[in-house]
Amino acid sequence: MYQTLAASFGVAKSRNMHGLPNRPSIAAMDKWAKGGSSAGSTSTTYNVVDLGAKADGKTDSRAAFLSAWSSACASNAAATVLVPSGSYLLTRVVFSGQCKNSVTFQIDGTLVAPTDYGTENWITFDGVSGVTILGGTLDGQGAGLWACKNAGKTCPIGATSLEFTNSREVLISGLTSLNSQMFHIDIHDCENVNIQGVHVTASGDSPNTDGIHVAGSTGVNITRAIIKTGDDCISIGPGATNLWIENIGCGPGHGISIGKWSRIKTWAKPNQGFVRGVLFEDVTINNAQNPVIIDQEYCPDNNCPSQPSGVKISNVTYRNITGSSATEKAVNFDCSHTNPCTGIVLDIVDLTYGSKPATASCTNAAGSATGVVHPPSCLAS
Repeated sequence: MYQTLAASFGVAKSRNMHGLPNRPSIAAMDKWAKGGSSAGSTSTTYNVVDLGAKADGKTDSRAAFLSAWSSACASNAAATVLVPSGSYLLTRVVFSGQCKNSVTFQIDGTLVAPTDYGTENWITFDGVSGVTILGGTLDGQGAGLWACKNAGKTCPIGATSLEFTNSREVLISGLTSLNSQMFHIDIHDCENVNIQGVHVTASGDSPNTDGIHVAGSTGVNITRAIIKTGDDCISIGPGATNLWIENIGCGPGHGISIGKWSRIKTWAKPNQGFVRGVLFEDVTINNAQNPVIIDQEYCPDNNCPSQPSGVKISNVTYRNITGSSATEKAVNFDCSHTNPCTGIVLDIVDLTYGSKPATASCTNAAGSATGVVHPPSCLAS
């Protein structure tokens, strides 16, 4: 299954006259890409090898990385932490702010995680502003942990490979993340984050390996990413606003999901949350299961509360969604009977299912359909 999301997707405070997200300007996004990095400008460089890092993939280089960060963070001018080509074992590390100036991580090599599968995240940036990560590969070495989990054994939770928390003005560009134990990239309680040109790869049966997770954050742009993983390609958690997601290749993976929720999914239990003002636009789908779905009875392990979802879902638009479904039910809106979905719009949705007609199912869902809509809309007016 490969789902190409050559798409615009938004959850935003900034909306147009129709209540849908406004697309960030190209000029603003280019400014991010150029202004977020100190590359090409005068800066002081701290080479981790000069500070004791070993490019043998076996010697823990944590102390050298922290030394380079400490010096760069204290620099009165823009600074660069340089990771030359080679393989560097890096045990769990936290890079903390605030720094005196912007810091760029120029990664020309591969960072390798330990295989003790702890419960804390592997690489964390906490309380930083103006940090850029350029290039490089993160190897989470998660295959052994996936095998443990898939066998139903008692296993560690595993670590997220890269986390930014309580941070702002962040650029991640050209990074490759391989075989994360848990999430590949986690953006939590952050503001103004630009993620572009990243590549994420993990096995299609790797559990809980979300490609990019965003929660409690605003002003996050994710563009030109290729994500192949065993869980959500991009997952959006509580408190996320002003998101823009565009030109994403997803598959294998579970698509773009809202909630621990295109998929919108919510637990079947009381809740005061909401999902509103969402636009899925210009999405091409190739043989994906459940390509358009709102699931308010979400229960991944058959051990969930049997209560109506309290999350209110409204003003969700699917525009120019085309391609093929791997399941006969190509459109499925299963909404809460206590908080029905409202304002759902199907605006040119054309999905096929092999040589048979695709079907649509609606429960407690109201909205409208315009243009060509296949399978035919089942939304209540």
